[in-house]
Amino acid sequence: MSEKLRVGILGGTGMVGQRFISLLENHPWFEVVTIAASPRSAGKSYEEAVGGRWKMTTPMPEAVKKITVMNVNEVERVAASVDFVFSAVDMSKDEIRAIEEAYAKTETPVVSNNSAHRWTPDVPMVVPEINPEHFEVIASQKQRLGTQRGFIAVKPNCSIQSYTPALTAWKEFEPYEVVATTYQAISGAGKTFREWPEMVENIIPYIGGEEEKSEQEPLRIWGHIENGVIVKAEEPKITCQCIRVPVLNGHTAAVFVKFRKKPTKEELIDRLVNFRGFPQEAKLPSAPEQFIRYMEECDRPQVRLDVDYERGMGVSVGRLREDTIYDWKFVGLSHNTVRGAAGGAVLCAEALKAKGYITKK
Repeated sequence: MSEKLRVGILGGTGMVGQRFISLLENHPWFEVVTIAASPRSAGKSYEEAVGGRWKMTTPMPEAVKKITVMNVNEVERVAASVDFVFSAVDMSKDEIRAIEEAYAKTETPVVSNNSAHRWTPDVPMVVPEINPEHFEVIASQKQRLGTQRGFIAVKPNCSIQSYTPALTAWKEFEPYEVVATTYQAISGAGKTFREWPEMVENIIPYIGGEEEKSEQEPLRIWGHIENGVIVKAEEPKITCQCIRVPVLNGHTAAVFVKFRKKPTKEELIDRLVNFRGFPQEAKLPSAPEQFIRYMEECDRPQVRLDVDYERGMGVSVGRLREDTIYDWKFVGLSHNTVRGAAGGAVLCAEALKAKGYITKK
């Protein structure tokens, strides 16, 4: 146990914080030793602070129940107890930017689920199978922050996970225009049906800020490092609509793509199922063995049947067919609070450890 890295969860009482807690139970590399939250939760046991608001389907791990919650604003005190932190704080973007930098400046790496630093030029935003080379920008970030081991890394928005991996697998065919509509689960808003009864049998055709993220964040992931900052890619041009649907977990995307080079269906499927990245090569603990699977059935993927594929860390693609206006169209599905949130951040942390960026203090 002493060989494990000591982990803190910032914002550990919220839904994503709870997902971190559940995913890190019995993790082979990481051990949750510190949980920090708002001042109103500080001083209580984790079990008491969460109370009746535990939102996971699995029970609260015994190992964290008695941990005394710390005040997330007491940065030096929290940082002294850990090797690195996961951030899932619920604050304004300006407050998140400030507090994550404050933790980094204590020489504590921050792996964030939040969106506040996704466009900070020297902060890597990484899907480990797609762009782990973006971690190299951390050297420039450390120079700016004046740190030796402290830095911030982030994972991208949950909505893009169901289509960006497929488009990446097809990069050789040069996709240049994409239309995507995402059908997004209510847990993406940190809610359950009990807390959001108006979502039962309802669809809301608006999620604040989501369409811009869904159109722009893939371009940053496909970008390159230049002069110590990440420069986003120019193509493919992406336009999105994002719709909230009465589903608890799982974001589905219906996607249309134009390619400069014209692939066959067999070529497209081959590239999906053979797509591998650093997590698979390094056999990281949370990595799905098969990152993307293709489903031949005409009515798959389905949320109920497929959202937990590869423990929620894999992506399911189906209904690939030629289109009358675009070249091809498909449907993708990913788990928004596992691959799309806490699980994606845990995989980032594993990649950072494997590459030597996160070590014991």
